[in-house]
Amino acid sequence: MSLILVYKALHLFFMVAWFAGIFYLPRLFVYHALNEEKSCSSMLKVMERRLLLFVTPFAILTAVFGVLMIVEYGREWFRASMWLHYKLTLVLILYAYHGYCFKLLSDFKHDKNTRSDRFYRIFNELPVLVLLAIIFLAVLKPAL
Repeated sequence: MSLILVYKALHLFFMVAWFAGIFYLPRLFVYHALNEEKSCSSMLKVMERRLLLFVTPFAILTAVFGVLMIVEYGREWFRASMWLHYKLTLVLILYAYHGYCFKLLSDFKHDKNTRSDRFYRIFNELPVLVLLAIIFLAVLKPAL
């Protein structure tokens, strides 16, 4: 069994687990932005915090196994694979998105959210589009 295939399987597993949370967390933010009841708000704060802390290790492990794959493929392959450079740029955007979720979580925690449910609905769709582009790049490996 190839080490690259093990890394790839783990990379995909942790990516799917990470995205399950990244897709659901902004949906909780939508509900939170719509909510005005104190007890419901308290429950959403707990759910949001736990979810983000739960999926953050998956985000880290996604990166770890992605880097291990690149190392296994080698420096020359990395230089020649321009599609991967574009993919990594999009991945960095996703990590920035993940980091921004911590800021939004803090705003809700301190009752300082100023954004509407509409903002969070749009915010919820962004990682879907970025993921779609990443998958096309990784599967098609276009010569860019």
